[in-house]
Amino acid sequence: MASATRDDRNEGVEFYYESDGTVTAKDLETGLARGGDTRAEALAQLAEVLELHEDGGESIDDPDEFLREELDIEPDDLEDVHHEDYPDFMR
Repeated sequence: MASATRDDRNEGVEFYYESDGTVTAKDLETGLARGGDTRAEALAQLAEVLELHEDGGESIDDPDEFLREELDIEPDDLEDVHHEDYPDFMR
């Protein structure tokens, strides 16, 4: 019977400690990763990204209002941006 080695893992989370003191959490199944100042913060960020990746989260009723109020971006400034380049959850 073959034993699992670290290289065979495709589930779970790995942590990477960056030179600037931050921590990156990487989901081994999806390859998605997010960072934070602590392991807990990196995991929380990763959890949000995984939820969005799995079509979770709340719908945005008015994208222009969201851009203005939440991100301080004027939608007219984005005319040259190609919407097909957006991640699925922003389309």
